[in-house]
Amino acid sequence: MLAFYRRLYPYKSIFGWLNHEHAPTKRFTHREWAFTLPPDTYVRYQSFADAEDLKKQVCQLNPTRFEIGPVYSAKPRDRKTVRAANFTPQLRELVFDIDMTDYDEIRTCCSGADICKRCWAFIAAAVHILDHSIRDQFGYKHLLWVYSGRRGIHLWISDKEAMELTDEQRRALVGWLTVIQGGKEMRKKVNVRQGSKPLPPGIQMALEPLGPIFHELILLDQDCFAEEEGWETLLQLFPDPDVVRGLRAKWEVKPLSSEAKWEDVKNMTKAGKDQKTHDNIKAAMEDIVLQYTYPRLDAEVSKHRNHLLKAPFCVHPKTGRVCVPVDPSTIDRFRPERVPTVSQLLRELDEAGASAGGEAAAEHHSDWQKTSLKPYVDMLDRHVAALMDETRRAKRDAGPDRSW
Repeated sequence: MLAFYRRLYPYKSIFGWLNHEHAPTKRFTHREWAFTLPPDTYVRYQSFADAEDLKKQVCQLNPTRFEIGPVYSAKPRDRKTVRAANFTPQLRELVFDIDMTDYDEIRTCCSGADICKRCWAFIAAAVHILDHSIRDQFGYKHLLWVYSGRRGIHLWISDKEAMELTDEQRRALVGWLTVIQGGKEMRKKVNVRQGSKPLPPGIQMALEPLGPIFHELILLDQDCFAEEEGWETLLQLFPDPDVVRGLRAKWEVKPLSSEAKWEDVKNMTKAGKDQKTHDNIKAAMEDIVLQYTYPRLDAEVSKHRNHLLKAPFCVHPKTGRVCVPVDPSTIDRFRPERVPTVSQLLRELDEAGASAGGEAAAEHHSDWQKTSLKPYVDMLDRHVAALMDETRRAKRDAGPDRSW
């Protein structure tokens, strides 16, 4: 790990992403960092002057991972010298966390920590929907998606308006985006409408792209309703007992695919005995599509400015994979098992050094360019460039006065 931190971790890019400018500002100097040290020590309220200061401390501590928190009103390392009332979080990226384990009750290919190409499609669907919803409904532009290193994905939103949100505003925003609620004991997890009334506009917009995803992922690939446990769960999501009895009677007679069972549900809608029954079944079907395909958010991660989240380009201790940025437009083609690992990167670095005749740069600032980490750092750098462009425009428009 120490070789990775010394030669490959992109400190300059991380600095630019958090700071939004080339020269250090409070967005970086007043930022909290937390380190996990072996065997099980957690060190919080660290802060640094610039990228080199961060690098020096990381290499000295050699942590198993480190996390990023908010920008405080004072430097976190000086918090004991200021009154508690004067040490408060001021700015924080709006963050989201989506974890594969929240899909365990519906995915049929893997469970727990395991992940494969098939169940990654749940994460891909969540990225598509959440990325579009946030851009369309809230107008945010600076979204950075980061693979967690094992079985999930994080989203960091760096727009000025997002960073300035209060905890109350964050709770309201997350509440608006949260559709799936309840633990394993709760069968129906979608309760965002009154009776059979239309869905809220934002959720209705998401429903259209989720239809094909539901068909391909839930009905065909995962075949979620093929086994009795799966289709019994499905039946419990319909409010009309006559509909449930009719479907159960048919499905108990002979095995049917999930696709065939869903066709039966559609036919029940067409054959509804009255308009109310028709509307109830249609509403239940929409809620089912949402329950099986809409993003499952860990809402607590997003509600508070003082929440800490693992830094991009950290290494997951169990997989050895680097937490790399992900392009939402190509998320369907992303494969977690192809993400570079520390051992792979160090091997690539050794091979690059050997091919160069053993010459080594004195500073190692760009060693990542010689490895398969390069496209991921380049992706972050493009994100940073857009942030810095916007900061320059905002400063030009606002004049010389600035506090952050």
